[in-house]
Amino acid sequence: MLELLQLLSKITPSLLTHVGTTIRIPNPPYTTLTVENIGPGPRHLPALSLCHYGEQNGDAMRDPEMCFEMELEDGRLKELQPYHYRNDYAGIEQFAQHGETGLIKARTVRSQKEFAELWSRNLKEQDFLREYTAVNR
Repeated sequence: MLELLQLLSKITPSLLTHVGTTIRIPNPPYTTLTVENIGPGPRHLPALSLCHYGEQNGDAMRDPEMCFEMELEDGRLKELQPYHYRNDYAGIEQFAQHGETGLIKARTVRSQKEFAELWSRNLKEQDFLREYTAVNR
């Protein structure tokens, strides 16, 4: 996921620095990918949300959503730390790190990192990055 987000942030640098910056990447027949700077995460570092939104009975459904804190170096994305996973269709929500208590669940962090890598591979195979760069040249 790091590589994908590094490439997106080169095309849209404000993704790393401006809360509310949102990138939507439609790629039919797949569900649109939404990437948004959501402000500080549990360690007070800038954070991103990546999500595929579906709809059920008129409600937006996350399928899935992952939130990552970003470690930046010289204005570039250096590392990602997952802290939240949600899939509304499956009724799953996992917090790997809590802002109020500072508690880090190492097993959940590992699981979320593994899922993020799988999801990243799927996004590459489905050409999401190609779709975004074709529109934003």
